[in-house]
Amino acid sequence: METTSTRPSAVHMGRKISRIRELRAMKQETLAYELGVSQQTVSRIEQSEQVEEAILQKVAKVLGVSAEAIKNYSDEAVIYNIQNNYEGSHGIYNQLNPIEKIISLYDEKIALMERLLQSEREKVELLKGLGRKDK
Repeated sequence: METTSTRPSAVHMGRKISRIRELRAMKQETLAYELGVSQQTVSRIEQSEQVEEAILQKVAKVLGVSAEAIKNYSDEAVIYNIQNNYEGSHGIYNQLNPIEKIISLYDEKIALMERLLQSEREKVELLKGLGRKDK
């Protein structure tokens, strides 16, 4: 009894191109436009198990990755990276909010100006008192 696997081939280049395109949030139409081909041609490329090196290089350039990245792509690696980045990101969110910093500095400036104004008022009163004594 012979069993055949319905699992997709690990080297299905078209499927890898499709997944990377989807991860880049790019439509087939956009990829087709950038490559100068029809959307149907992109669909055929993505359905092909093997892709010519020249086409792979062009697709890689449009997708912003290397041809090697496409060749070595695997869903498992992407999921692993996402999990590790998520799990390792706890505590990174303790960053300063620039708006809050600006408000804090503004409040400090107002308090300083109020103290300066009070000091100037005291000087004026002191000088008025000295002027009255001289007369």
